[in-house]
Amino acid sequence: MVGNHDLSPAAGRAHTLQEYETLAVPYIQVISRPGLLTPDQLWGLPLQLLAVPWVSRSALLAALGWQADGSGDIYQEMEARLTVLVQDWLAQLDPTLPAVLTAHASVQGAVYGGERTVMLGGDLVLPGSLVRDPRLDYVALGHIHKAQNLNPDAHPPVIYPGSIERVDFGEAADEKGFVLATVSRGRTVVERRVLPGRPFIDRTVELKTSSQVMALCLAALGPAAGLSGAMVRLVVNYPRDLEAQIDEAALRRHCEGALDFHLVRRPQVAASARMPGDHLMGLSPLELLARYWQNDREVTPAQADELLRLAAQIMAAGNGMEGEA
Repeated sequence: MVGNHDLSPAAGRAHTLQEYETLAVPYIQVISRPGLLTPDQLWGLPLQLLAVPWVSRSALLAALGWQADGSGDIYQEMEARLTVLVQDWLAQLDPTLPAVLTAHASVQGAVYGGERTVMLGGDLVLPGSLVRDPRLDYVALGHIHKAQNLNPDAHPPVIYPGSIERVDFGEAADEKGFVLATVSRGRTVVERRVLPGRPFIDRTVELKTSSQVMALCLAALGPAAGLSGAMVRLVVNYPRDLEAQIDEAALRRHCEGALDFHLVRRPQVAASARMPGDHLMGLSPLELLARYWQNDREVTPAQADELLRLAAQIMAAGNGMEGEA
């Protein structure tokens, strides 16, 4: 079934699964449009399949002849039309045969990685009541990478099996795998199989002083042997004046056995100097500058004197130009 990552952003382009259709691979059916498949369309398999592939916003806008106006109304219209379509299919089902709904979409109440819950209004979201309809025997969902059952201890199981590999550091702690479902009318048995997947190792180090900068970075990464074959990220928070002491080449040598290594530098910028609010009224621009630099810890007295001299020259030149005008 075609998902959002299988589609080109350019209208009219082929999706990535089209080759299977072109080659007519036996017992593989590519679903690129919503539809209800019966046993006649499933090689005689005693099954009814309600299929909802990814529906792009741009494609629906084009089909409806709408203009994008930045509002959320398009999503509400998409949700309403898909809901009516699926309910119509449910009314057509043969009650003696098992029915499976498969959809590449978000479902209300699902959780993205990082415990962020799907909400209505920001994207195409199917209602939870629609996928929990008792006329269904199994709901197989794609799009969200976090494994979850949206109808636990009830029928039908509503399953996001999740991706079989971690795709970014937001999924570093997620368990990956797939689901085997034995589907029959009124009863479905679900078995989850866990896969090891490629490890994502995410480390953070806080540098306070110039003492042992590289030792602390290497200690945060851990032994090189433990990084083999992993996606590794090291986030370094440090005062800006320690920039030159972070030896990226040495860190990359330490992580040469990793599948990939990301070094994220986060220099800490000193807060802007703030002048006290008292006794500022009536001061000249040069006097205000002098007060400002007195409160800026990164400007030495000698630098402040030089800056004031240059500022006086600039102001004098400006006043001279105004007099000529």
